[in-house]
Amino acid sequence: MKLFKKLAGMLLAMIMVLSMSTVAFAAHGTNDNSGSITINDAEKGHTYNAYQVLVLESYNTDVGAYSYKANSDWADWLKSQTQYVSIDAQGYVTWVKDADPAAFAKAALAHAKEASIAPDVTKTADSTTVAFTGLNLGYYLVDTTLGTLCSLDTTEPDVTMQEKNEVPSQTKEVQEDSDGSWGSENTAEIGDTVNYRTTINAKPGAQSYILHDVMSAGLTLNPESITVAEPVGVTKGQDANSGDYHVVTTGFSDGCTFEVVFHQSYLDKITTNTNIVVTYSAVVNEKAQVSPSPNPNETKLEYGEASNQEDKFTPPSETKTYTFKVDVVKTDDKKKVLDGAQFKLYDKKTGGHEIALVKESDGFYRLAEADENGVEYITTVNGKLEIKGFDANTNYYLEETKAPDGYNKLAERVEIAVKEDNLEASVSNDIWQSGGVHIVNKAGDLLPTTGGMGTTILYIIGGVLAIGAGAVLIIRRRTRK
Repeated sequence: MKLFKKLAGMLLAMIMVLSMSTVAFAAHGTNDNSGSITINDAEKGHTYNAYQVLVLESYNTDVGAYSYKANSDWADWLKSQTQYVSIDAQGYVTWVKDADPAAFAKAALAHAKEASIAPDVTKTADSTTVAFTGLNLGYYLVDTTLGTLCSLDTTEPDVTMQEKNEVPSQTKEVQEDSDGSWGSENTAEIGDTVNYRTTINAKPGAQSYILHDVMSAGLTLNPESITVAEPVGVTKGQDANSGDYHVVTTGFSDGCTFEVVFHQSYLDKITTNTNIVVTYSAVVNEKAQVSPSPNPNETKLEYGEASNQEDKFTPPSETKTYTFKVDVVKTDDKKKVLDGAQFKLYDKKTGGHEIALVKESDGFYRLAEADENGVEYITTVNGKLEIKGFDANTNYYLEETKAPDGYNKLAERVEIAVKEDNLEASVSNDIWQSGGVHIVNKAGDLLPTTGGMGTTILYIIGGVLAIGAGAVLIIRRRTRK
């Protein structure tokens, strides 16, 4: 009886062990679509792709034992990656000790794109969480159009990943020449060179960075000035096959003035948040808008591989360059407008250099660019002329080289003090009302002739007396006869 009880107890124990083993095996099945991947902190609008690189045949979490074989799409490539994995005669895959998983992930993603391996599952984020469900268990590579997520993990059956990429940002600034400061606005005159810089805050996992720049018609790019000033050591190439980046200045259909294309080989070196500083310059040209209209320059950064255009670019960053105009009004001392005066513009009260001016139309002039010749003189139309293209906080001087007929020429130059505003004049019914640079000429009086009017009168009186005397003499002679 005792022996029977012992045998029964042993049999019950065996049944329990077998039943537990059966449960464990059922829980660890690999092809029952029980796996899932959840990605937290996902970026809305970006697409997430998961590739099953290895198939998990079986595993035992109690002892940490996992049995992997290559997915058929990856088998041949995996055999060549001996620095990362080892594959035995039966096709089982093991990890090489001390191999770099991040480097393996990037290499695997590059192979997927080169060999056109389609992801096993794809999903575009509509919230901050992306979940892949119903997966076969295995070793998965996950990437995103935001950048290279390159996460590797085993679904056993569930795994949670954290979005490692952040949206990059960029900030554009322009330099004010009067004090060397950098900001969002500046003032300049036609012909001035304006300096710009754009700072890209690049993120680890950076992918497909292209800086787009759009200049307004009033700015002329200096193509040779475009360079990456920081980080030090980043080299400029002629095309995608040389250097860390290259510049494109032609062939655009989107209105761009230029693009800076960063090569993936350089972006792959970015492991921490890195500021990439792009510097360049432009010249304010004859098409420059006059304040209050600005001459804008806009940049935006393209990144990742999102199919939606809105999700491929950072918000644009813009600077504004302003230039100003001056009205000159010529009148007599009663404020009535005068024409016929001729002027030249100088940069000093006395001496100095003449400033070249280009005639746009009658009465309208602008500062000349470096390669332009100015007119011989400028003159008013209906008593008024306009000069545009001035920088703010500058002083110029008008010299009258010829006065209107009958008026005295000015003895000295007239100052034009340009502030951060236009000097606009108001003229109504040929009378100056206010504003602008008001220049007054005085007329001279008609001088008397030699001897004055008194002598002339005496001549007239003398003539009359002589005629009268003659008449009396004739009358007396006739009377005598």
